[in-house]
Amino acid sequence: MGTSEIVWSCIALVISIASFVVAAYFYKWVKALPVANARLEEVGKLIRDGAFTFLKREYRILGLFAAVVMVLIILFFPEPIWHGNAGKNITMAIVYLFGTALSALAGYVGISIATLSNVRAATAAQESIQKSFMAGFRGGAVMGMAVVGTSLAGAALVYLVTQDPEIVMAFSFGASSLALFAKAGGGIFTKTADIAADLTGKVELGIPEDDPRNPAVIADNVGDVAGMGADLFDSNVAAMAATIVIAAAIGQVAFMFAITSMGLLASIAGVFLSRLGPKGSPSRALNGGTYVTCGIFAVLTLIAVLISQFDIRLWLCAMLGMVAGVIIGITSDFFTGDDKKPVAKVAESCQNGPAFTILNGFSYGLLSCLPALLGIGLTALISYKLGEAIGPGYAMMGISTAAIGMLSIIGMIISNDAYGPIVDNARGVAEMAGLGDEVLEITDELDAAGNTAKAITKGFSIGAAGLTVISLLGAFLELVEGAGAQVTFDVMNPMVFFGILVGAAIPAVFSAMLMNGVNRNSQVMVKEIHRQFNSIPGLREGTSQPDYAKCIDISTRGAIRELIPAGLFTILMTLVVGFIGGPEAIGGFLVGNIVTGLLLALLMSNAGGLWDNAKKFVESGNFGGKGSDAHKAAVIGDTVGDPFKDTAGPSINTQITVVSLVSSLAATLFVKFHLF
Repeated sequence: MGTSEIVWSCIALVISIASFVVAAYFYKWVKALPVANARLEEVGKLIRDGAFTFLKREYRILGLFAAVVMVLIILFFPEPIWHGNAGKNITMAIVYLFGTALSALAGYVGISIATLSNVRAATAAQESIQKSFMAGFRGGAVMGMAVVGTSLAGAALVYLVTQDPEIVMAFSFGASSLALFAKAGGGIFTKTADIAADLTGKVELGIPEDDPRNPAVIADNVGDVAGMGADLFDSNVAAMAATIVIAAAIGQVAFMFAITSMGLLASIAGVFLSRLGPKGSPSRALNGGTYVTCGIFAVLTLIAVLISQFDIRLWLCAMLGMVAGVIIGITSDFFTGDDKKPVAKVAESCQNGPAFTILNGFSYGLLSCLPALLGIGLTALISYKLGEAIGPGYAMMGISTAAIGMLSIIGMIISNDAYGPIVDNARGVAEMAGLGDEVLEITDELDAAGNTAKAITKGFSIGAAGLTVISLLGAFLELVEGAGAQVTFDVMNPMVFFGILVGAAIPAVFSAMLMNGVNRNSQVMVKEIHRQFNSIPGLREGTSQPDYAKCIDISTRGAIRELIPAGLFTILMTLVVGFIGGPEAIGGFLVGNIVTGLLLALLMSNAGGLWDNAKKFVESGNFGGKGSDAHKAAVIGDTVGDPFKDTAGPSINTQITVVSLVSSLAATLFVKFHLF
């Protein structure tokens, strides 16, 4: 390991520690804010207890899964232990467990701060929108700083200690595999409750969204914060791991740590500078913070490149990735923003019934795919050419640098992403605690901005996932060549074509498994809500309390039951294809998985966000407002979009990353053991 690598790895550790200090400061700042009254405190405690109950049960199952995988790694990865490579296998297993532990810690931090921030943001809304915004945003910033600091520190520590890029891939697999299940489980949990609450409450009974009479509303608010930021955490770790594998071959690991550490430093500055002015818009404040962070990042990285004498063309690749991320985010904003034409058009179509709502929203979702996919493709192409111009081995480095450039300001992006569920919760607890219409208006405005922010961050995460998995494909080639095989991905080769077809089907099947899980569990929840309204005296009139715990238990048991099969299916199919057709089949498998995965992720995230904001557009008084036929059609559109945008869509990002990492970890096995 060269001096430059040691220096920049240590700088990355120092800046990570600084991010932990910032996270701790914001945590204390949020916790010190007042809570309005005892009723709000009670509602907040119900949500917090429910969230941690779900988290403990989920982590208990995932802990068993991680233990089984750890044993398999010791026995088989990267080579069978009886081939005399026991030391490396054991090291990889330990590092894998380290990755899962950090990913679990990120989830714990997210739920902890979200369930503190929600009631405080609701309380602050009694004073002003500015104070409520800061409570929500700084709560999200705790998540942003903790997640990015953890992932960067983990990657730097593993590389400093082992100096082995392949072992860093095991760390990434640990983080990604747990993130896959956490995102899927959280998505199934929240949409089970959300769909059931909306259909029974708004459509059947005509009661408000977060009416305390509805037994599912606490479970809905619990689920909003489950699995937060898991897809972005996963993409960040995977991008760093892929870049380390590619960069190690050409002696550029120091550059990777320079870019990522300066990105975290820029995010620290950005979250401190983010404010909502007296006449400002929450959406503009969130976007403004992102743009300021981008500017700071560009300056800091240019200084680092000039001081360390890195090739300026690699810096251009990072800038290209960052700009592409912003453009993809803006595209998502156009198709999902509450003040944009597509949302208004879908809301207008709600007057003609739910069929037109679905058709219109789905069509816009499909249209939204082209700009983002074009952006990802052009970014990969240009960065590849920039790298190729530097010299041999730098072409794939260009793409991986663009990926970490797109993820460079992830600290700010996750802060914005986590802000969304926090202010959504704030709106819910404000209604349940009866804080009044003025507070609801403020939290509705913050929530609408949160929906748009979530759409933009999902655009970032999908774009980053696209570039990351292309980088992982390059890392897979490096590892295959290291195992003594030469592979070319010729689509006329039947083995490659076989892999493409199977890989293309995986995201669709994975999505179907998750959404069927939501469908099954929601029907159970609807029956429970009907039972409570029919059997609890005074519930309809609001003179008695519903059984919130029963609905939380239904969501929890359903999510735990459904989350393992979908994730396990993708991992097993990767291994099956690899052992049937070897590296060539896996190359095709990854290409097919990437293309359809990105398409479905964009479609689902954008269509879902669009339907959600179309519903809010109607609820704000347009086309008949709340209780109208247009409103009922909009609610049905939103319930279709809920598992799109919050369950399947973001989970696909992690799915395509996980199969790429599994392929890299098993590369040596695929080279030595395959049927054809």
